[in-house]
Parts: sequence; C-alpha cells; structure tokens
Amino acid sequence: MGNAFSVIEPNWNDIEAAEITKQPFLANDTTLIVPTQYGELRLSISAFGMRIQAGESNDDVFGMLCTPCENEVLSLKGDKAHSTLVGGDYRLELYASPLHFKLYKNDILVQQSATDGHFVRQHRLPPFAKTDNGWLVSLELGYDEAVYGLGEKWGKLDKRGQLVRSYNHDALGVNAEKSYKNTPYAWSPEGWNLFVHTPAPVTHGVGYALWSQRAYVCLVEDAALDMFIYHQDSPAQSIHTYSQLTGFAPTPPTWSLGVILSKAYYKDAEELLAVAREVREKNMPCDVITLDGRAWQDTDTRFAFEWDPTRYADPQPVIDELKSLGFKICVWEYPMISVKNPLYQKAADKGWLIKDKRTGEAYRYEWDLSPFGEVLTPLPDSGILDFTHPEAYEFWKTSHKPLFELGVDMIKADFGEQLEDDNMVSYSGDTGNRLHNVYSMLYNRCVYEAAEKYCKTGPFLFSRSAWTGSQRYPSQWGGDPQADWHGLAASIRGSLSWGMSGGPFFATDIGGFYKDTRDAELYVRWAQASVFSAHMRLHGIGPREPWSYGDEASQAVFDALKLRYRLIPYLKQTAEKASKTGLPVQRAMALAFPEQPVCHSFEQQFMCGDDLLVVPCVVPGGKIKYYLPEGEWVRLGSEETVTGGQYKEETLALDEVAVFIQKGKQIVMGPDVQHTDMNMTNTHFWPA
Repeated sequence: MGNAFSVIEPNWNDIEAAEITKQPFLANDTTLIVPTQYGELRLSISAFGMRIQAGESNDDVFGMLCTPCENEVLSLKGDKAHSTLVGGDYRLELYASPLHFKLYKNDILVQQSATDGHFVRQHRLPPFAKTDNGWLVSLELGYDEAVYGLGEKWGKLDKRGQLVRSYNHDALGVNAEKSYKNTPYAWSPEGWNLFVHTPAPVTHGVGYALWSQRAYVCLVEDAALDMFIYHQDSPAQSIHTYSQLTGFAPTPPTWSLGVILSKAYYKDAEELLAVAREVREKNMPCDVITLDGRAWQDTDTRFAFEWDPTRYADPQPVIDELKSLGFKICVWEYPMISVKNPLYQKAADKGWLIKDKRTGEAYRYEWDLSPFGEVLTPLPDSGILDFTHPEAYEFWKTSHKPLFELGVDMIKADFGEQLEDDNMVSYSGDTGNRLHNVYSMLYNRCVYEAAEKYCKTGPFLFSRSAWTGSQRYPSQWGGDPQADWHGLAASIRGSLSWGMSGGPFFATDIGGFYKDTRDAELYVRWAQASVFSAHMRLHGIGPREPWSYGDEASQAVFDALKLRYRLIPYLKQTAEKASKTGLPVQRAMALAFPEQPVCHSFEQQFMCGDDLLVVPCVVPGGKIKYYLPEGEWVRLGSEETVTGGQYKEETLALDEVAVFIQKGKQIVMGPDVQHTDMNMTNTHFWPA
C-alpha cells in the first residue's frame, strides 16, 4: 500500500513522512547523501543555492538548464539526529525524525520545512515524502508573505492562497487556472526562490487553505526529484539567477517591436493584399502582416509546410508585393500532421511521430471538437511530431528553409499542448504525461533554430505554449482571450505573471480573440495598454484594422500606434537589457518596487522598462484606479508633475493614456514612421 495523495484535501495522517534512516555522509567533496526509507537524497550547494535530488532521470537531455552548477566544497558535522552542512555562503541544518531542514545564507534563515504542527506530532504536513503521485516537499510561509511566479497565470499575481498546477493546457481562454505557459519556479519578496528542474507536472499549494494557509506544499509528479532553493536580496536578482540557470532570452530583431497585424483569418490572397494596401494608403504604422492557420494552409491536410494550392498556386508574387509595401511576413504552424496528408505515413514509417504504446504505431490524435465552430474549423485526426527523435527534429527544422527563402520572416508556433495521454510514447522513451510540458520547449527550440539558420531578417517567433527554458526562444503570446473587459485585465496579469517567471517578452491579442464583439472602446483600451508590452499584435476573430471600429476608435488607436513607434528606441534599449538581466519589458509593481509594499497590490498597473509607469484602463467608461510610488512623477504628453506615495482615481478620455515618468529621468524617443525599415535615427529625449 503506497502513500495516496488527494489533491482536493489530503489526509496528511496517511502520508508517511521521510525519516533519516542512517547518518548522512559525504559521498565526495561536493555531495551529501541522506539515507531515507524512500531511498537516498543527494544534496549539493552552488551559486544556485541548495539542490535536492532523488531517483534517476534523463532530464538533462532536454536542455532545460544551460549553466552547469559548480558545486561548493562541503563540510559536515553532527550525527543522525542533527547534522550541519556548510558550503559557500549557505549552511544547512538537517534533522532526522521526520527529515526536515533549516537553510541559512550568511547566517540568516532563508527557508525551512513547514512548521505547521499537530497535537501529537511536530509536523502536521510531512516535510518530505514520496507518495503514489510523486515527491512531496513542504516549506514555510511567513504570516503575510507573498509568492510570485509559476508561469503565465490569469488571476492574482500573488499566488498566496492558490492551488497552481504547472501543466500546459490549450486553455481556451484566460478565465481559469489553466494556462499555456508554465514553469515550476516561484519566488518571494522575502528573498527565497524555489525551482523544480523537471519536465513533469508540479502542483503547488501556495498557502492553499484546504492544505495549509501557512505552508507552501509542492508535489512533484515524478519518480525523480530535482529541486533548487536559493536566496537573493531582490526580486531582480532572483530572476537574474533563475535566468542564469535556465537561460536568457536573446534580443529580438528591431522590426518585431513594430505592430503585427493579423486576424483569424485572411481568406485568400486578394483579401490579404487588399488589407496590406489599405494599411499603407491610410498611413497606419505596421511592420508585420500574418497569415494565420487557415489563411495559407488547407485545414484538412495541415500541417506539412504546403501552401493551399487552391488559393496560392504560386505564393511568390503575393510575398513580393507584401515586401514591396514594406511588410515582414508571419505564417502559422503547429506540430501536427493530418492523417490525410501523405507526409503522415512517411513520418510514421520513419518513426518520427509520437507512438501509441498499445499498438506500436503512430498515435492518432483525435481532437475534442466541442470548442470548434464556424471560425475554428473541426480538425482531422493527426499525428504529433516527436521532437525527441533527432531525425524528426532535423526534418522539421530544415522544412522551414523554403518558407524563409520565399520571404517569410516570422513563425507563429501555435499549439504544442497535445501530449496528454500515457499511451503516447516518444523516441526518448518518455510517456505523454512526463513529456507533456517540455514538449513545448523542444518545439519552440526547433522552430527558433530554423529561423536562426534560414531567416534573412533575424530569428523571431510567437509561441503559445512554453515551459522552463522557452524564454530562450522569443517571443510568447498569451493565447486566446475572450473579447471582453475581463479578457483584457486577465491578459495583462498573464503577461506580468510570465514576466515574473523569467519570460521577458510577451504579447496579447489586441481586442481579444473570441468573439467578434466589435467593442470599440475595449479595442482602444487594449491597444493603448499593448503599446507598452514587449510586442504588439492586433489579432482576433474578425477584422482588427483600426478603421473597422469606427472613426473615433480609429483615431485613438492611430494615436496609440504612432506612440508605439516613437517608443521603439526606448523599447529596443529595454529589450537589450532584458537579454542581459532576465527582467521583463512589463514589470509588476512587486518586481519594480520591492521596497514599497503598498503598491504591490495594484496588479493591473506596471512598469514598461525602467522608467515608464503605465496605468491601463480595464473597465468601460475610462475610470482608472492606481497608486503612484513615492517621488515626483511627470505625466506623458504634458508637463504636469504629480506627487507619488498616494492612491488616485480619475476618468480618461478615449484617446487619453495614463503614463508617468519619474521627475528627473528621460527616455529616448524616435520619429513618426510607418515601419522600422524607414529612417529612425532622428531621436529626441522626453521630457526635453
């Protein structure tokens, strides 16, 4: 009988806590062995703090970590009941029955096993245990301590009180806990950081009241355990350390900072070119135009890198005209091959598709058709490309070459969340559930490497699903938000949450993806907020060109787009800094002003880079509520100085934005241009 674990409300009495069964010992200068009834734990200390490992895994083959841990030389003293381990700046106190710990850095306690007690035992929650579901680790939370990170999440940025599962979903919106981009990395403003190096799902009870309102309980849903706990003095340093371990994002090409125009979808070349010509005729600032899924692919036979011959017998003249108009071109893909395409059988015969372990044949993925409707066409049964197979990986990468040679500049790498069944098995031997999350990262990497190798204008993509390490293959966008005010607010929180999880570059679907609500005010406010995100894309079901929303909205959005282009020199500086520090372009208050806790609860406002404080309007009617941090602030577009350290409310006109810079600071701004290939050298500073 194993240790059962109920996610709803665990019976902690039934879970046997780990005990130290023999005296811990040094296996070598850098590794402590801790014997328990669940097997040996291996502990080491490096610049990335304390690392706890158990069991065997081949997770290194996925390349989630990009920096080797140079472990400190350890010293050990004590006995089975209590031992002290010292390495570098860290000191670890280990206790035997049950196994629990206290971790110090420079003699300051930074984290410890949860102290949630019981009438008859010291620990109500097992500090360490191995359950039927995986490894369980319980950590302490301060009485008012916040916790941030854990990927792209749509609710409160402070995860305290939440049950969060690090598991990628085709979330079909931004309304629930499910999200497209996850990583089991969390940090506290108190300085401690937790990162689980795993491809497997991880469930986090972050002061979750049904488990314990005073503890962080982490369930790693795998037979192996690999966990880092480290301390840094600031949130910026915390994210920098995580980025050192899992990778920094390269700086995206300048053109990607311009406006990306899209919709689901331009039905044929005539519609696509008509929109592109109108964009230029109306002098709308825009750099990229997008051919979404059905725009260039035959839905019945996708995806096989083929242009739909009924609409694009020869795509070259279409691409050439778009290029002559000054556009970069983005095309959509996903890592699925329809059983109706000859490529499916070819790939299956070569072993390039995820297999069904029940039959040994390629797994036929059957789509849940319930979300599909008039615009989202029902999809045929499909195979899933196996990115753990070296030949399959290379085939997928090189298959992009003709697209880039044709003139394509950017790939929208959609989906990637479909490994969800343990009947699925990969070339690496991993089953669907274990490979599920990291599959996104392998897919992102493959497409990004194709762009690095073949794209003439620099590598850049939009990925929907992401995992630990995906930040190295920018950028990501926030999936399919509902086209309403809640969709806008949640999309902003998702971008800030991803930024607090080591992902510096993000975009949302301006106007919302579903449905075509034609809400002009919402469209304007979404565009105004997105001016200050890393990337800016007009996208959704139905047209997203400004004039399609009426004259007043069109003028307000044109103003926003022009401001975006004037900000590109500043955004470029910010992106370059992000590539060195891991700090996101959009920074939540808790990240930007850790020393001013009063502003942390204002989770809709954010900093764009180091200097611009942005207060988006996320309700109809123009009302905003915000908190200006301490100091003197100058409002964008005026010489008005506002005193900080106070809560404020006001109502914005439709064409008005609330953006502030601290008095005494300046940002570089560029000229009005239609796209980034135009002369952008005429810069100036604001405030002058």
